[in-house]
Amino acid sequence: MLTEYFPILIFLIIASGLGLVLLTVGGILGPRRPNSEKLSPYECGFEAFEDTRMKFDVRFYLVAILFIIFDLEIAFLFPWAVALDTIGMTGLIAMAIFLGILVVGFIYEWKKGALEWE
Repeated sequence: MLTEYFPILIFLIIASGLGLVLLTVGGILGPRRPNSEKLSPYECGFEAFEDTRMKFDVRFYLVAILFIIFDLEIAFLFPWAVALDTIGMTGLIAMAIFLGILVVGFIYEWKKGALEWE
């Protein structure tokens, strides 16, 4: 049984070795011309206005969560659309319920004012 995994072990050893060799060669032969501009911290091309640990408004996180939710919705819609012929009416009803729940959640967020910035 373990002999079946031997080619995978060899592949991992070769891949790790090749990665280490390439990193080492790049580190040794790569150009090194450090100056103050390259070594300075980079933030949008200019010095920071305020403390970098300032608090963000909660609405940024709400919009990010909404984006993730609707992005996942699209990720579920593609395989559903491809397999619609084989899953039939049951799949159509299940997806309608899924989309209905998401629409209700979106309307709730909209009514609560989570998408308003002022």
